Amino acid sequence: MKAIWNNTVLAESDSTQEVEGNAYFPPESLHKEFFEKTSHTTHCPWKGDASYYTIVVAGERNENAAWEYEHPKPEASHIKGYVAFWKGVRVEQ
Repeated sequence: MKAIWNNTVLAESDSTQEVEGNAYFPPESLHKEFFEKTSHTTHCPWKGDASYYTIVVAGERNENAAWEYEHPKPEASHIKGYVAFWKGVRVEQ
């Protein structure tokens, strides 16, 4: 699987986890130079609190376009530290 935005591969892995229709990429698959941590958070009743990243490619910013569960609830422990995408980031095989 690949996560692509602005014609740039943000993450690539054969070991993604699918949860609720989203592909979660393992931390080692991320091209971290494109990720900026933000203060934005959301809460999921069964996964826990998500923290977000803004994607920055070639000077363009995609605010809060990626998220992860750093400290998930036990039911979601298999995606701890994994990152998922939205807001125009294409995920494809």
